[in-house]
Amino acid sequence: MTEPLPGEIALAERRIRPHVLETPLIPSLALGEAVGADVSLKCENQQLTGSFKLRGATNRLLTLPADELSRGVVAASSGNHGIAVAQAGSSLGIPVTVYVPEAASSAKIAAMRRRGAEVRLFGTDGLDTELEARRVAGSSYRTYISPYNDLAVVAGQGTVAVELRRQAPEMDTVIVSVGGGGLIAGIAACLKASAPAVRVIGAVPEQSPVMARSVQAGHVVVVPTYPTLSDGTAGGIETDSVTFPLCRDLVDEWIELPESEIARAMRHCIVEEHLLVEGSAGVAVAATWRLGAALRGRRVVVVLCGANVSAETLNSVL
Repeated sequence: MTEPLPGEIALAERRIRPHVLETPLIPSLALGEAVGADVSLKCENQQLTGSFKLRGATNRLLTLPADELSRGVVAASSGNHGIAVAQAGSSLGIPVTVYVPEAASSAKIAAMRRRGAEVRLFGTDGLDTELEARRVAGSSYRTYISPYNDLAVVAGQGTVAVELRRQAPEMDTVIVSVGGGGLIAGIAACLKASAPAVRVIGAVPEQSPVMARSVQAGHVVVVPTYPTLSDGTAGGIETDSVTFPLCRDLVDEWIELPESEIARAMRHCIVEEHLLVEGSAGVAVAATWRLGAALRGRRVVVVLCGANVSAETLNSVL
């Protein structure tokens, strides 16, 4: 499964280039000083839709045949994937319906609707929402666009690593927040093929550590999940997810972060880095502090995966 993926990522990078930004990589003097490393921030929070998800959604839609696109597509998302599919659909003239968990961020729901998507609330866990969206897509003969369980989506997310190879060829460590695993699977597949010595570290919230616990168990597991500032990484994983073997085989280390450290990381980004981030990006920043001296002397990239956060959540963090 992993062998053809780096080539698909290279194709995806060329395919989606007219539709997405090459996001900046900026140094973080404050984080570097704190851990004694050269730390840079990959600013996917500045992507056109405020998150990396536009990459995977755009690549998936651009690989669909015209007859499937004409019927429209269905997605399930806690927010960022839905915004991305809505944006890609709007650009290509494709009708989009997005199913979201009942506790999804109000800011993210508004962003989907602003881009013309029909939004339907269903379920309390991301997995419940995905299963309903798949059912509706099948019964209406529309294509379901998975947030992570699709190699075309993973390939699109992996284009982050293609940019990193241009921007930071000397990097030796990458820290990535993980939910369903599409972003870290794509990044790891690209980097392990082109720069196998780069250490790939997955960061998850303690309140929803599904992928990390699944890798530990050797198979996808069901674990209790609770409300978290990192709503973009919350929820269960489909048992047949293509991302699981990639995460199991290619990610070097896993770190679980408590809510207090995620909140601290969000405040740090706003106050010290002058960057707006959502909780899922805060998870990766918090992992940098947690790793601490283990990063000393290394050249580290922290992926800031998104910035779509509600005013209510920001107020609670600040």
